[in-house]
Amino acid sequence: MSGIRLIVGLGNPGRDYESTRHNAGCWWVDEFARRHGLSFKLETKFHGLVARGNVEGHELWLLKPQTFMNLSGRAVGALAQFYKIEPAQILVAHDELDLPPGSAKLKLGGGHGGHNGLKDIAAHLGPGYWRLRIGIGHPGDRSLVSAYVLNDPRREEMELIDIALARAQDVAKLIVEGKQEAAMLKLHTA
Repeated sequence: MSGIRLIVGLGNPGRDYESTRHNAGCWWVDEFARRHGLSFKLETKFHGLVARGNVEGHELWLLKPQTFMNLSGRAVGALAQFYKIEPAQILVAHDELDLPPGSAKLKLGGGHGGHNGLKDIAAHLGPGYWRLRIGIGHPGDRSLVSAYVLNDPRREEMELIDIALARAQDVAKLIVEGKQEAAMLKLHTA
């Protein structure tokens, strides 16, 4: 299995959004960067904040699109095309309505489930990229989803999300090395 060369943290840019549920992917990527001593800088040609470094012996790019969620594919597509990174070498960390807070799952491909960021990435790359799905729960009614993802989690939800984010950090080395099966086994059985 191929190692990961690009990790994307989905979210919306700006202070107004940084603590909202929709930014769970950015939270995970920020912690990954912190643990590995990587710093982000704005790269306008990639429409996002980019960090680059050597992690576990692998050259790796991190990307936080600054296009707003619905246009995330523009940033991911630009960086992947420029550095010739295949979809199977990309991990996209994102919020997941279909998983409860406290849950994190690794998955290759699959549908976008109404997630506009994933929908746009699939339009640019196709469906064959890895996804780190970070559970944020569902408000119970489809009409409430937009407001739900654009608001901060309640304290008790955030505590559970933090646990899931930490568990996902614990398998990051396996993911980067291309050992996704082992990462899934560890993450999904915790």
